Amino acid sequence: MRVCVVGGGVIGSLFAAHLARVSEVWVLTRRESHAEALNKEGLRISGKSEFVAKLNATANPKELPPFELAIVCTKATDLDDAIAGLADSVPPDAVVMTTQNGLGAEAIIQRHGPWKIIAGVTFMSGIRHSDTYVEYELDTPTWIGPGEPAPSWETVVKVADLIEQAGLKVQAMKDVRPAQWSKLIFNATVNVVSALTELSHNHHFREEDHLWSLGHLVHGLMEEGMQVARAAGITLYEDPWEMNLHAVRRGETDSGAYRHLPSMLEDVLARRPTEVDFITGELVRTGIRHGVQTPLHLALYRLIKAKESAWVDQSPTVSTV
Repeated sequence: MRVCVVGGGVIGSLFAAHLARVSEVWVLTRRESHAEALNKEGLRISGKSEFVAKLNATANPKELPPFELAIVCTKATDLDDAIAGLADSVPPDAVVMTTQNGLGAEAIIQRHGPWKIIAGVTFMSGIRHSDTYVEYELDTPTWIGPGEPAPSWETVVKVADLIEQAGLKVQAMKDVRPAQWSKLIFNATVNVVSALTELSHNHHFREEDHLWSLGHLVHGLMEEGMQVARAAGITLYEDPWEMNLHAVRRGETDSGAYRHLPSMLEDVLARRPTEVDFITGELVRTGIRHGVQTPLHLALYRLIKAKESAWVDQSPTVSTV
């Protein structure tokens, strides 16, 4: 199976490097210099895996050969532009796999072509040291299942088998929505709170000993998200609060784990648009559709949008003196 990985960030690099050990892999990058470096040096992975992968890379979609599987690893905010640029190069019978945070990726892909879609949910994480070197930190399974329009179940299993053969953990599900919603609630809480407080995901997120303890807010946000999931008819795959506790414990015991910042905090520190519309925005909008109020999530959603406006809207302040 020839695979095209769209995006050369941490997740794209982890998929591309591992899959290159069992398949022909092409990486579509944004920058020509990135593609040139990958073609010349290969892609080094350290941490949970240790190897250097040889693969193909280009910044020009027209240079891609026909492929059977595209794994799209851009941020949700970049997905529309990425698929629009790639659309003419994706064979009509190819399968497209999403990996984006939040909800809405499938609808964006549907606007650009007739491809069957595999919905993916991943908690893999790492540190990107350079265009050609990623340190692999968290090796949890990627959950995949039929998206819309759905490929055959046999195709989903074939892709899962390929990912497993490459050395990554994966679980195929006939209904991936419970996993999507577990991660959605986790991200809508942890990412947003981290982005607003500039805290890494550490012990503050579990503590509930004092009136001011941050864990009270984290717990309340997750309970609110779970109410929305129940109203939408979703039985969660994992409890978001337990996911939070597990991640904090891992950070306390795994050397260097706190070096990895939640992606939304990275965006805020870099003054980039965040994925909040695909995460908290979708959770709030789903609550509205089902008559569930989400005052905590709505307040944090508005705060992140206001924070974004601080570097998007640079109009001069009018003095009243």
